Amino acid sequence: MSASESPKIPEKLFFRINEVSDITGIPSYILRFWETEFPMLKPERDEKGERRYRKSDIELILQIKKLVYEEKYTLAGARKQLKLLRKGSGAANATPEPDEPPLPVRLDQEQIRELTSTIHQLRTELTELYRMLGS
Repeated sequence: MSASESPKIPEKLFFRINEVSDITGIPSYILRFWETEFPMLKPERDEKGERRYRKSDIELILQIKKLVYEEKYTLAGARKQLKLLRKGSGAANATPEPDEPPLPVRLDQEQIRELTSTIHQLRTELTELYRMLGS
């Protein structure tokens, strides 16, 4: 199956996390992490406290997967893009219009240099603080 081809979702009412992992190709620990990063991804819990995903949850996961892995969005960028898609169309599995530019997720060389400089400065300051606390 190609990266852009959507997997077939069986006709069931609920899916367990291991089934969702098999369908989407996303490990279960990533699915649990995405629940903390994407407020719209909230699978129900059964009486045992286990997650029960619906078909709409799986479709959302596939949308997140596409944004993060194929279109190279950061998690924050994917979250914003999903909000825009839901706000603009009202549909959970809407796709962006071709004439709409995606949210920027790549840094130019100047931004990378600035971030690198800031990281080095912070590292120096933290190393100095560590030395002060050690004495």
